[in-house]
Amino acid sequence: MKSYIFLAFFFLLSCDQKRPLFKEIKPDKSGLIFSNTIIETQELNVLNYEYIYNGGGVGIGDFNNDSLPDIYFTGNRVPNKLFLNKGDLTFEDITQKAGVDGNGKWSKGASIIDINNDGLMDIYVCSAVLPDSNKRKNLLYINQGLNKETGVPEFKDQAAEYGLADASNTHMAAFFDYDNDQDVDVYLLINDLDGTYPNEFRPIRKDGSWPNTDKLFQNNFDSLLGHPVFKDVSKQAGILIEGHGLGISIADINQDGYKDIYVSNDYLSNNVLYINNQNGTFTDQCARYLKHTSKNAMGNDIADINNDGLADIIETDMMPADHYRQKMMHSDISYQTFQNSDRYEYIYQYPRNTLQLNQGFLPNGYDSISRPAFSEIAYFSGVAHTDWSWAPLLMDMDNDGFKDLFVTNGLPKDMSDKDFMAYRQNAVANAPLEEVLRQLPEVKISNYAFKNNGDLHFTDQSKEWGINSPSFSAGMAYADLDKDGDLDLVINNTNMPATLLENTQQQQQEHDNYLRILLSGTPQNKMALGAWVHLYAKGQHQVMEYSPYRGYLSSVEQAIHFGVGKQTILDSIRVIWPDGKSTLKTNIQANQQLKFEYSSALDSGGLEPSIRVESFLKDITQNAGINYGFSEVDFIDFDIQRLLLHKLTQYGPSLATGDLNGDGLDDIVSGGGSPFHASIFFQSANGKFVRKFLPGNNNPQLQDDAGILLIDADKDGDLDLFIVSGGAENQPQTKAYADHFYLNDGKGNFSELETDFTNNRATKSTVVAADYDLDGDLDLFIGGRVIPGRYPMPTSSFIYQNNSQKGQVQFTDVTNKVAPELVNIGMVTAAIWSDADSDGKMDLIITKEWGSIDVFKNDGIKLTKLKTSLDTFKGWWNSIVSADMDNDGDLDYIAGNFGTNSFLHASNEEPLNVYAKDFDNNFSLDVIFSHWIVDQVGGVKKEFPLAGRDLLLREMSVMKERFPNYAGYAKTDMKQLLTADQLKDAYRASVNYLPTSWIENKGKFNFEIHELPTAIQLAPIFGILPKDVNNDGWVDLIFTGNEYAMSPYLGRQDALNGMVLLNLGKGNFKSLSIAQSGFYTPANGRSLAGLVVNGQAALVAGQNRDFMKLFQQTENREQPIKIQDQETYAMIYFKNGFKRKEEYHFGQGFLSQSSRFLLLFPEMKYVDIFSGTKKTRTIQP
Repeated sequence: MKSYIFLAFFFLLSCDQKRPLFKEIKPDKSGLIFSNTIIETQELNVLNYEYIYNGGGVGIGDFNNDSLPDIYFTGNRVPNKLFLNKGDLTFEDITQKAGVDGNGKWSKGASIIDINNDGLMDIYVCSAVLPDSNKRKNLLYINQGLNKETGVPEFKDQAAEYGLADASNTHMAAFFDYDNDQDVDVYLLINDLDGTYPNEFRPIRKDGSWPNTDKLFQNNFDSLLGHPVFKDVSKQAGILIEGHGLGISIADINQDGYKDIYVSNDYLSNNVLYINNQNGTFTDQCARYLKHTSKNAMGNDIADINNDGLADIIETDMMPADHYRQKMMHSDISYQTFQNSDRYEYIYQYPRNTLQLNQGFLPNGYDSISRPAFSEIAYFSGVAHTDWSWAPLLMDMDNDGFKDLFVTNGLPKDMSDKDFMAYRQNAVANAPLEEVLRQLPEVKISNYAFKNNGDLHFTDQSKEWGINSPSFSAGMAYADLDKDGDLDLVINNTNMPATLLENTQQQQQEHDNYLRILLSGTPQNKMALGAWVHLYAKGQHQVMEYSPYRGYLSSVEQAIHFGVGKQTILDSIRVIWPDGKSTLKTNIQANQQLKFEYSSALDSGGLEPSIRVESFLKDITQNAGINYGFSEVDFIDFDIQRLLLHKLTQYGPSLATGDLNGDGLDDIVSGGGSPFHASIFFQSANGKFVRKFLPGNNNPQLQDDAGILLIDADKDGDLDLFIVSGGAENQPQTKAYADHFYLNDGKGNFSELETDFTNNRATKSTVVAADYDLDGDLDLFIGGRVIPGRYPMPTSSFIYQNNSQKGQVQFTDVTNKVAPELVNIGMVTAAIWSDADSDGKMDLIITKEWGSIDVFKNDGIKLTKLKTSLDTFKGWWNSIVSADMDNDGDLDYIAGNFGTNSFLHASNEEPLNVYAKDFDNNFSLDVIFSHWIVDQVGGVKKEFPLAGRDLLLREMSVMKERFPNYAGYAKTDMKQLLTADQLKDAYRASVNYLPTSWIENKGKFNFEIHELPTAIQLAPIFGILPKDVNNDGWVDLIFTGNEYAMSPYLGRQDALNGMVLLNLGKGNFKSLSIAQSGFYTPANGRSLAGLVVNGQAALVAGQNRDFMKLFQQTENREQPIKIQDQETYAMIYFKNGFKRKEEYHFGQGFLSQSSRFLLLFPEMKYVDIFSGTKKTRTIQP
């Protein structure tokens, strides 16, 4: 009896254990006997033809119309094969009977298409590589129907008849209707290695003359032949740009009803995004839509990853996930690469996967929709590193309603191995070919499966989902091969049997539901290529745009598959056909396959993808007469300290706003960058601005304006100007770092005053003012930024006490007396004077790089650094502002940090570290950065140096003796790199927290830190402006950011396009799309300040090496009330019972000072305004 109980328990336990999602079906069971085997020869090998191992593709189609998807493999040196699906995941090889073996050609892509619209699926095979052009002619296998005796479909090559026997080294073909004439045209992806070095910077060839230029063929139906004949219209259509094409996707990126083309190009050649001009021509808009792309771009896919109805883009590259392979594979990128990219008009490219998140459409004229903006988020999403990758496919593998990601990878011979490259350079002239080839390592690792978590994060589920067999995988396609409601996978492997992965999702004890859609289109487009399918279910909206040509060299199934999670009844399905008509079905049962026929379509008035969106803000830059771009010399910090993670000379422009000429209108001061002087923009009564230059100081040395402060220093009733100097272009303590003070004559004319207090020659970041000693005038905090040439060593910050008399300006350095802890406090980035404990005295809060947010309590005499909970959050903090985020009557804080969309990650357990010392005893500071990363495939995480071997040796040449090759360095962790003796007196700092956050004030200097939403973590945050943009009583937040000055091997941080977060209360926020907010600052965002323009609240945004932008509220419901110099805060009481504290500053955020005003709007009941603890006045709207 006990035995039966044990067996029953074991059975129940086994049922509870979830089996892997995928199960590999071996060839001896499935009948899929195919291996793309490649044998190198003296004439053709990886040394003389790098693309020899680029692999083959997979095509899925129901070739015998039995409703079961069949499989077609392309071979390079082996015949192609066609397998009929016999059910139960068993297949029959019918290649010879069908006549589709590839005719001895080097076959690449397989495009499945019913090209003659006879209801039978045809096969277009792309051919390449072989020198004989006849052997490179593409094949078009026209399905002749079933042989009556064998029941097998037979095919006939009619490529020449159809005008498609092109011999241009075609890698893939994508069929689509480019001219909206309702028939199907075709784009050919061309890639020819012509013997020239493909990574050399030179002018891009854009005239269509180069052999590596793709082609577009137009469908012209021949009534005599009874089928289409295709005509090459490439040049007249604008398909003119050279490239090394490996991936192609078709999608209506800008939702204008016309299909666009995205091409992933290998090597240095730019990716191409051909936007359809709606007149039969295309224009490449890649650089306009995308800020950077993958460098060695392989395959790509386009789908909606976050169910917002917008097309997102994934493409693969070659970056490994482990430290050893990273250091063995990739060279350090020089800064000259960036400069050459600008010079020759190349897009910025990085050797890793990129995931382009579609952020929605830009306001165009404020009442219509234009192009979309994108943010690249592969690092944030966790999909940037999948090693030598080929095919990415976005599909719902677990049927939970979100599209997951599968990536194939692997390569039999790794030409990028750094030690092999050194060996080849020295030995190849004399060594036999076989010996050289034997030295090449292989890249044989498992493919990757990522689960989409629904929040833009993907989790690597490869092992858990059963993807754990190392392989050399290339082309891949998905289909529900066994008709059970989930997506199975077919993978074409090189030098290995093909892989069939059965998806067991529907066999799991708890499984999610699905819906599958089949489309039957018009007589000219039977497959309905280009149709949109929208699914709605209890607030969920999924959309798919039908194109089977996805990933790499492959065609997926013709059905459209939706996972719907636990939903059993779906609200509706709407199909928008390619001509704009639509078909709607409602109240649909899940777990079935539905067929939609064009014959039932209704006229829906054409494709109108977007509706008018009312924005909260509007761009008034042009109307205000501002046309100013911040410029500076491109100083290369990496020539001074080679291992820096970012530059220290690219932080401008600083901004300050206030009435400079006494006319009651707010003006703007923008700091200068070497060698350009600061500018002043005077506002006129009509709201337009006139620019004037601030008088220069005639210093021939390069210098940067850092913080700007407008205060009435000489007590004559006007705003004087104080500019502190920053940057790192010069030696420490040189005159270039002296500050500048300008007296205002009351009319906006400034004259420089040279005094002792401006002779502070530290390199500084910020200057902010408050009456810390309660004597009725404004004192200064000046933040020290860096010691030039000695980053990251701590530097000092300063307190200057105001001892001015009327007409005589005098500030005295009292740091040692008032705040001695500011000496060598660290690298300060921003500061704010704020009454954190509501005692009427302005406390000091500073942010630091490689440090915490420090709080100094003000007792009216001294500033004392407190120990707070914020001390444990070590970050790369950039900025800080105050706002009562929770309407509890005290001041909370918002702090800009580096964000989490980067190669660099940090936590308490796995911090980022920096070590600084003259390790090689050459009288120069050496700086070594480290991070935690898996040591090798399947290994464990360890602390490793960030820099590659070559870069480290340029900094510390003595290391060459220790690391004569790359493998030795790649295996060396930080414990081995630096000995305990070397570290004994080294400077060390760590970072364990990178998210931008809001800091809840719990009272008595107790703080609780909260990460802000995902949208604000995609880039470093600099400019922050609190503003109630929707007048609901809750303070909202406006942000600018990005960091273009990162080291070349880390790459630009550029995912932010500006952002507005609506405060929903109780710590909840909603990120607005660009169209909703109207706020768009896509460049290298820096300062952000508020002001009043034409009697209405506005804000000005400074962008480094880009244009200043001015924004204003779309709806004018606010009345600006000027705040007097001595007034520090207001208590605002709302009609709905809310109470909010609002503080008024002389400088906050990043290099920013806003003019001081209160905004009244009808929802307010009354406002009390205070100076310290004394109420000065009450105002009612």
